[in-house]
Amino acid sequence: MATYVALLYSIVLTPQRRVVMSDLRAMATELGFERPRTLASTGNLIFETDSTPVQQLENRLEAAFAAHFGKPVDILVREATAWRKTVAGNPFPAESAQDGSLVVLRIMRRPLDPALTQKLEPYRSPPESLAIVAGDLWVSFAGRPSESRLLGALTTRRLGIGTFRNWNTVRGLADLLD
Repeated sequence: MATYVALLYSIVLTPQRRVVMSDLRAMATELGFERPRTLASTGNLIFETDSTPVQQLENRLEAAFAAHFGKPVDILVREATAWRKTVAGNPFPAESAQDGSLVVLRIMRRPLDPALTQKLEPYRSPPESLAIVAGDLWVSFAGRPSESRLLGALTTRRLGIGTFRNWNTVRGLADLLD
């Protein structure tokens, strides 16, 4: 058995309805995944299954989600070992220790080109920092991410399919793996 982390891009089905995590766990169980568990109410799922290519798991989860909830959503999957490497690769450990909500990771379906950080430079306000590690984008915000000009530039259209998680969630998922 292998352990996987799955991250939903959105859990908002309609302005009045969000996915309930118990329903997400039930969907995972119906897919035959074992020990499904969630962290917070933001679409973070950990489960076990036979060793399977990540893309195949993403496809199965996305199809099941659309069938169960009536809305397509991008779902990104990482094997537990890869998730632990992502956590260990945090380029902003001091900032993460100070305030984990100000350091965010955009987990990408396809790796980003490291040169992208130069293209995003006009949107960055010092002391905000950017780094691409193993194809994923890390951002250390100076204040609330929602108030940063940079956040508006980090769109799916510009970057490709991905989803954000703050350091507290990234670390929390790693803790759930152990």
